[in-house]
Amino acid sequence: MQPLAAPPDYAILGSVTEQSAVPRVLVIGAGIGGMQAALDIANAGHQVTLLERLPSIGGRMAQLSETFPTLDCAQCILTPRTVEVGHHPNIRLLTYSEVEGIAGDAGDFRVRIRRHAPFVDWEMCTGCGLCEEKCPARVPASFERDTGDRKAIYRLSPQAVPNKPVIDRENCIFFQRGKCRACERFCPVGAIAFDQEETLIEEQAGAIIVATGFDLYDLACMPEYGGGRVLDVMDALAFERLLSASGPTAGKVQRPSDGAVPREVVFIQCAGSRSPEIHKSYCSKICCMVTAKQAILYRHRVRDGQAYVFYIDIRAAGKRYDEFSQRAMEEDEVIYLRGKVSRVFRQGDRVMVWGADTLSGQPVRIAADLVVVAPALVPRPSTQALADGLALASDKDGWLLPVDPVLRPIETARPGIFLAGSVTGPMDIPETVAHASGAAARALGLLAEWQQPSARTASPGVLTPS
Repeated sequence: MQPLAAPPDYAILGSVTEQSAVPRVLVIGAGIGGMQAALDIANAGHQVTLLERLPSIGGRMAQLSETFPTLDCAQCILTPRTVEVGHHPNIRLLTYSEVEGIAGDAGDFRVRIRRHAPFVDWEMCTGCGLCEEKCPARVPASFERDTGDRKAIYRLSPQAVPNKPVIDRENCIFFQRGKCRACERFCPVGAIAFDQEETLIEEQAGAIIVATGFDLYDLACMPEYGGGRVLDVMDALAFERLLSASGPTAGKVQRPSDGAVPREVVFIQCAGSRSPEIHKSYCSKICCMVTAKQAILYRHRVRDGQAYVFYIDIRAAGKRYDEFSQRAMEEDEVIYLRGKVSRVFRQGDRVMVWGADTLSGQPVRIAADLVVVAPALVPRPSTQALADGLALASDKDGWLLPVDPVLRPIETARPGIFLAGSVTGPMDIPETVAHASGAAARALGLLAEWQQPSARTASPGVLTPS
């Protein structure tokens, strides 16, 4: 991503005044953190542009089944917020869009945004779903972590906001072979638009909040856990989709290879985390609680099943987190084995897990039906390009760095740009929401300064209309 060149009708001025500062905030990323920041700013009466690269908002939380430590339904918490974001008069929602370039400085950032073509006229579309029903092409669904499939015209989830489909050009039969057009024939309002093209738009903002979230360390990078090639070995987010009522199995736990209900499930924590020699050196912070939650939910769904957890040590420092982990052991009879796994491989129709119990000093070998790996949390691949375009600092792992992680954990070294949520490192949902509200408060404070009649001293070298 390259910075935008200043157009000829812009002049470099020494400061931003209340007349020249743009009273709008751009939030990049519409997960729970980005939505929280956008709602806080919008509810304070300011305009927000909320940018999301996917067709709908919600981020990682939209993929969850329940939340810890209360086991509340994730969608019951998330959906009211996504609906509020989608209908808020002060929020301009730009989904299926990405940052292409950025110029300017605090008070007058100019951001060029690439809007991908959905090949559906969203103004005409009613979201009836008939096009998805009639589409003959099926492909693995990345939202389901490849545990299920979707059509070539699709929405990410039944609760998608906006509730509009997009066409996957790479897998659409018409785009690949020039045939089909079933979605177009059956659309009752004629919303299919195969001739749509990507567009570039430019937005102005006085401040920017970066809330691009996290990704998961690829199983292919971890040969000790099968390298992503062993059947019935999946990451924690894929298992989350199996537990979800809106997932590919409607909440029924089934192993991918044959659809059978797994009677023995092994959970592996710290996969790729706390391993400075070959993987990531940091703790991913939420894995202990995610694993405890998933083990409990598995036991609730498969009452005669047995869950095993390999762990280094349990780090459950949040409110009632430690009690939740103890509940998994004592009430739901999950067997915790303190030790690391050395090898995972297929043997017949079972997955062999070799490890050690360091408390007893004995080797452990389990013939499992399903293995769930909790991989390290890592920054999204696009975050570094965004950081380069914004001239933001990042650490060796790619997490964005605030000015001071203790005293100024939200501010960056560049005035007017703030960080929200797990773009700075692994966080759970409550911490992400609190962090995002802090970023919104700092952005609102900046807007308030510019609105004061005496405001004359914002960042130097700002681009303002001449």
